[in-house]
Formats: sequence, structure tokens, C-alpha cells
Amino acid sequence: MGLKVKWSKHTLKFRFEAGTSRGVYTEKDTFFIKIFDSENPSIFGLGEAAPLKDLSIDDLPNFDTILQDICDSFNSLDLEVFEWNINIILSQLIDDRLPSIKFGFETALLDIMHCGKRIIFDNDFVKARKAISINGLVWMGNKEFMAAQVNEKLAAGFDTIKMKVGAINFEEELGILADIRQQFSSEKITLRVDANGAFLPENAHEKLLQLADYQIHSIEQPIRQHQTEAMISLCQNPPIPIALDEELIGVTDYVQKMQLLKKIKPAYIILKPTLLGGLQHCREWIEIASRLHIGWWLTSALESNIGLNAIAQFSAEYKNTLPQGLGTGALYHNNIESPLVVKDGKLHYQLQRGWDLSLIPQ
Repeated sequence: MGLKVKWSKHTLKFRFEAGTSRGVYTEKDTFFIKIFDSENPSIFGLGEAAPLKDLSIDDLPNFDTILQDICDSFNSLDLEVFEWNINIILSQLIDDRLPSIKFGFETALLDIMHCGKRIIFDNDFVKARKAISINGLVWMGNKEFMAAQVNEKLAAGFDTIKMKVGAINFEEELGILADIRQQFSSEKITLRVDANGAFLPENAHEKLLQLADYQIHSIEQPIRQHQTEAMISLCQNPPIPIALDEELIGVTDYVQKMQLLKKIKPAYIILKPTLLGGLQHCREWIEIASRLHIGWWLTSALESNIGLNAIAQFSAEYKNTLPQGLGTGALYHNNIESPLVVKDGKLHYQLQRGWDLSLIPQ
């Protein structure tokens, strides 16, 4: 079959103001990548390139032009594509400095290799035989908004709550954590926090000491990335375990990945395929982390259900019992309707729901 590709842009609309220490999201542009059989266009694979503003290394003003140039190059080739050579093709077609595009092409090709049924990996999750444990995400905002989210997640059956910290008054954030701990012990509810680099190197250790009073499972990226010596110091004897997130962005060479983790020695790493260059790069991070006895979990990066579906299926390929960060499907008014459903703190694939792709141009 002769494979061709085209793309379309879609602006996702948040249901609320989603706050992080880097700012507030109300909408987000994403780009759907559609790879199809030129002889039978009804068979197509879908991927998603969704760079995050001010964070992705391919958050570029001419992103759409770059994407079109790559599509033109792909369309000019007469490729024989198989699962085993997808990453060989992509390594020559797409620069590692364009991680979200590489992820979008990779998953679209895997989809069409499975006959264009939104199946990226034919495993027990996509067959509705296995659900994925996930954390309930609490976004930044005023104390009342954050407390309401916590209560909503607890009522929905989550036993792992992840709270964004670093934007409002730190004492108020500690107060919310204290309220949770007054109701639930660490045996009942696991608490994770994500600073998105909000703390300063000079006060980060003190803030971690304060957080430790509430039996925190881990903190993601307490200080901004590329402050390596400060991060090494924090990870030596941390009051709570530290997980690297943004620190991994832009590190694509296998040896450099190994050197980074051996040098910093975090307790965990957080893997976001959109930011790291796709599933193959995540496989490398997982392999290295396993060798160094570092824990890990996967997290979506505000993709629509197209990208979330691919990450969830990839997650199900591993026997990782840690809750994953895959609870973002209900963030948007205008998401792509999919079989992905969150219930009782788990992500399920409900076959009877099917896909509604009417928002994606044919």
C-alpha cells in the first residue's frame, strides 16, 4: 500500500482554568496526523502532535510549516513500512528536536499497522480485560477550588491524589494537604505533589521538609531543570522522594540519558512521550531506569484522547503497579469521543463506546 499523510489543527477548550506554576491554560492547540492508504483512504492511522506552550522544545512559531514540510517529505517517499522499521524511518525523517511530531507520526504508523482501528498495541487494555491505575490530578487555583477538586477525586474513588503546588500561598497548599491527612492516612490515600520547577534551589530543601509532614509519596521537579548540581544535592538525602520530569526534556542520546540518571540519582522519572520524542525514547528511559533501580510512570501532556489513547496502550505493555498520570481525558469541552473512561480511580477501555472522529477533517 502507498502511505500518505496529512494534518489538521484543533483547538482544545478547557472546562476550567487549569493552573500550573508556569501559568494558566484555558485552551490548547493540537495537531492531528492522519496517515492513510492512498488506494483505500478509509483505512487510516491517527497520531497527535501536541507541543506544550513554553515547555516543549518544539513549541515554535512556525510549527505548522515544519509539520507540513515533514508531511511533504513523507509523501514524496515510496516507503515500505513495517512495525520493525518505523523508528528507523522516523529517525531519518524527523529531527529529535521535534519530539511531539515524532510521537504523532510514530503512533499514527502503529495505528495503521493495526488496520486503522485506534489500536496502537493489541494488549489486554485495548481488549477491555485490564484497567490502568491512575492518579487523580488537582490543578492549581485558590484554596477553595483546589479543596473542591480533592473532594471530587476522593468521591470518585481515587486512592492516589496528585496536587500541583507552587503557585498559590505555600501555607494554603500545606493546609489542603493537612486536611487530606486528617481524613485519610497514607495507607488509605497516596499523595503526590508536582512543583513544575516552582521552588528555588535555596529554599527547596526547607519546603520538602515541610511537605514531608504529610507523608508525601514523591514530588515532581521541585526546582527548574538544568540546575544539575542543585538537583543532585536535593536528591542525595531528600525529605521526600524526588521525581524528574522537565529535567528529561531534550535529552535524546542513550548515553546522555544514562549519564543524567546516574549523576542525579532520582527516586523516580516521569515519562511524557509528547515531550520526550515518542514511545521509543520512553522505552530507552524505562530500560535505563530499570537498570539503575529508579521507578517510573507515564503521564499525558494535555493531549486529546488520540494521544492519551496511545500513551495508555503503551503503559499497558508494562507490568508497572504504580498509578500512571493518565486522567486528563475529561479536561476539555471538545475532546475526541473515545472508549477511554475513568472509573474508580482507573482508566478503562470500554469497547461499546467506540470513537467519534467527526471533529477531525476527512
